[in-house]
Amino acid sequence: MKVGWLFPACLACVVAGSTIVGIGGAPAEQRRPNVIFILLDDQGWGDAASLGHPYMKTPNIDRLVGEGTRFTQFYTSNPVCSPSRTAFMTGHFPARHGIHQHLATREQNAQRAMPDWLDPDATTVCDLVHEAGYATAHFGKWHLGSGPGAPDPGAYGIDVHRTVNSNGPGWEEVQKDPYFRAKSTGLFVDEAIRFIRAQKGRPFYVNLWTLVPHAKLNPTPEELAVYEDLRVDAADFPSWMRGYVRDAPNPAEQMKIFCASMTGLDRAIGRLLDFLDAEGLAGNTAVFFSSDNGPEDYLIRNASNAGMGYPGPLRARKRSLYEGGVRTPLIVRWPGKVESGRVDETSVLTAVDFLPTVCKLAGVELPDVRPDGEDAGDVLLAGPRPRSKPLYWEWRGGVAGNPDYRPPRLAVRDGRWKLFCDFDGSDVRLYDIPADPEERTNVADRNAEVVERLKGQLLAWKETLPEGPVQEGPRSRAKER
Repeated sequence: MKVGWLFPACLACVVAGSTIVGIGGAPAEQRRPNVIFILLDDQGWGDAASLGHPYMKTPNIDRLVGEGTRFTQFYTSNPVCSPSRTAFMTGHFPARHGIHQHLATREQNAQRAMPDWLDPDATTVCDLVHEAGYATAHFGKWHLGSGPGAPDPGAYGIDVHRTVNSNGPGWEEVQKDPYFRAKSTGLFVDEAIRFIRAQKGRPFYVNLWTLVPHAKLNPTPEELAVYEDLRVDAADFPSWMRGYVRDAPNPAEQMKIFCASMTGLDRAIGRLLDFLDAEGLAGNTAVFFSSDNGPEDYLIRNASNAGMGYPGPLRARKRSLYEGGVRTPLIVRWPGKVESGRVDETSVLTAVDFLPTVCKLAGVELPDVRPDGEDAGDVLLAGPRPRSKPLYWEWRGGVAGNPDYRPPRLAVRDGRWKLFCDFDGSDVRLYDIPADPEERTNVADRNAEVVERLKGQLLAWKETLPEGPVQEGPRSRAKER
């Protein structure tokens, strides 16, 4: 068994419950749940009809919302993909593994004092459930290491994998078919269905990590036809997004391409949900649906269309530690266990909670694993409660677009408060998130005791992290009232 990062003691996994038998051979409550984790790439907090988008047609994401619980205060652990995925997989804040920006070329990784891939000795959620008897699979984007010498996904506790941005088997069409990205979610779903059929009652865990709506988007003519008559008005959006849409180079055309891409993805997700229902698997399968970070900015060179994602009223986008960069959708569907149609607006959940939560639901104890997150199974199954652990972020990269999207480089969320400061403790900003989710009113000067406490926590956490260079960029303050 692997050794967790910085924890040399051997891990022991104890499986609770009865022996697994065929799907029809035991009552559902005696079987460990299957788990499917659908992770979108650059989906904004509001990018679905049921999440508040004024134009988007997403009946199957909406179905997940109606049949499950939506958590509106869910956070990823970094505003870009590789570190965010590291957090989901390991239960650790990604900076602990030295992964604080996206994994790129060896030269770029070296310049950022980063490894070239996630250490395969790091214990992952896939390792833990696999050792407890689950069949494990990963289909779609990987982005936890590729290129010469990089381990393939099988080194991380994954039995079956077919992936992109990895060293494992993939699809030849990636470079040949201009519509590969548009078709990709359907191809990933095909692989997931094939894998699930083969299990014949063995519990399974599946990562289904999409490429959409990450740039570069090129929806099929059939997908575009759904939005042929779309008209875009910036007034249809609130807060920060209103000015962003107003200033877009060609908002109608950009929005058509973005929405069409999401609707194509939604259709593939619906096919997976229909399969689970038809096979009698839905009632014993926990489906998690989220995104790795906030939406892209259209000022990024290849993202003019992918940059039309919607963060709701939240400030900023991908690469920012403001809410729009790290607060993303979370929907959990588990019929009969997770309440249907519920919207939890008070529980604060995060990516590093994923490993301990899934392991608890699967009956896997973690006596020697110390994740940075907490088991949130009770929140999923029973309802809201106050969080016991703070959330921390570090960002060493640049931020695209609006200079008002560029906060200090460290942040902590504890209770209602979110505090920012730079590595030297300067530029302190404090926001009351439930009262001010748009992060417009800095209340640091009115809450000296809160600032002292949270700043001390944040700088102490920063001292536990590996050192690394900082990519400098322009800074300015937003207009704060």
